[in-house]
Amino acid sequence: MYAVKIQKVGESFVITLPEEVLQQLNVGEGDSLFLTETPDGIQLTTCNPEFDKAMKAYRKISEKYKNALRELAK
Repeated sequence: MYAVKIQKVGESFVITLPEEVLQQLNVGEGDSLFLTETPDGIQLTTCNPEFDKAMKAYRKISEKYKNALRELAK
C-alpha cells in the first residue's frame, strides 16, 4: 500500500505516484491511466475500460458474422 498526497497546481489537483508504482504499471510521463469505480473502491489501471467494452462487442459480432466478414475482406 502506498500513501499519496493531493496537491493543488493551478486550477487542478494532482497526486504524485512513487517510482515503484510507475514501474509496476509500466508507465511514465505522458502515459494515460484510467480510474474506474468498482464495488470495492477506485481502481487505477492502464487499460481503457471503454476500449475493452468495444472489443467485447466486436468479438461477439465478428463471431456471429464470421462468414460475411470473410467475404467482405475479399
